[in-house]
Amino acid sequence: MLKCLFPFGCVSKIVPGVILVSLRLMSYDITTQAGFRPKFCPNPNCNYHKGISPDWKYKKAGYYERLAHPRRIQRFTCLHCKRSFSSQTFSTTYWQKDPELNRLIFMKTIGGMCHRQIARDLGISPETVEHHVGRIGRHCMLLHTVMMPLGPPPTNVVIDGFETFEWSQYFPFHHNLAIEKGVDFMIYFNDSELRRKGRMTKTQRTRRTELEQQHGRPDPKAIRNGIADLLDVVCTGSRQVTIDSDDHPSYRQPIRQLGDRVIHRVTPGSARRTKDNNLWEANLADLVLRHSSANHKRETISWSKRRQNSSERLAIYLVWRNYMKGRREKERGSPTPAMVRGMLDRPLTVDDILGERLFATRIELPSRWRKYYDKRVVTRAMGRQRVHELKYAY
Repeated sequence: MLKCLFPFGCVSKIVPGVILVSLRLMSYDITTQAGFRPKFCPNPNCNYHKGISPDWKYKKAGYYERLAHPRRIQRFTCLHCKRSFSSQTFSTTYWQKDPELNRLIFMKTIGGMCHRQIARDLGISPETVEHHVGRIGRHCMLLHTVMMPLGPPPTNVVIDGFETFEWSQYFPFHHNLAIEKGVDFMIYFNDSELRRKGRMTKTQRTRRTELEQQHGRPDPKAIRNGIADLLDVVCTGSRQVTIDSDDHPSYRQPIRQLGDRVIHRVTPGSARRTKDNNLWEANLADLVLRHSSANHKRETISWSKRRQNSSERLAIYLVWRNYMKGRREKERGSPTPAMVRGMLDRPLTVDDILGERLFATRIELPSRWRKYYDKRVVTRAMGRQRVHELKYAY
């Protein structure tokens, strides 16, 4: 059993099978390997699901054929719970007709394309793109959670609120970001609802009042609660943490509650956003995020209709920024933030990221990310709130 210190404070021990992707850095789908052997039962109710035990017994149970490559898929049966499964159960393309869509949509998502542009480019429906983006986003949350124990706990963190909106400009919210200073490594994010503020016409104020009467008013302590959750995840496992932030008043109480192990440095929000600014890592993240994500560009018609969808796309951006993209755009061979932290020795590729399916029942996510995974973040203006309740998919 491989034991790891985990900064998120959510996983006390991780077995080698769970961190298979990060240790072997596979550049192909594991289910295409000749002689594939499952290492655990994929049934979450089986006693041999969460761990890897040499006592687990299974048998081959024939195969089935499909149109996509590989055409022949080996089937198995767990001799303990009697549940049947296949090698495809362990693939990120499980239950997908076109296995190539994941990798194509991944790169187009962080390439500044919106869902309908991706759909037109690939000749598929926008709903298909939305489903794939959600699935990839959930996978990226699991992957980042698995990868975090490979690096040291952060000691200097920049926190900031990336302001955007869902459904319409009457429903703004913050993506609270935590980024390691000097490394550009995004550690964690969550979201906080906001009330529309700033200059408004009389008609806009009336409309805001009508919407608040119909859907309710956001919690005025949402940012404070979001930052408290953010710091609880980021600071767990660190003896001393220096936190750089702007002068937002909602940051003070959550940071003060952490006691003497936190040093808080405040930089006015009006300060010039240059490299000499202590919040440079957060400012840079905002720039790259707006540049790479269609839903966050200025004056766009591609904004996210739900905070849930925005968080899924942000999870994809997080994995791309941390493990795939070099820190400096104009420096050939620039190391990724994960390489600077000593977590990896080379950048990951899309095939590395999507090389093996990760099971949410084997990895304990932070509580807010668990809500994202289950698609339980509610958008007030939407009547129908679709949740993720599939038992054997992800």
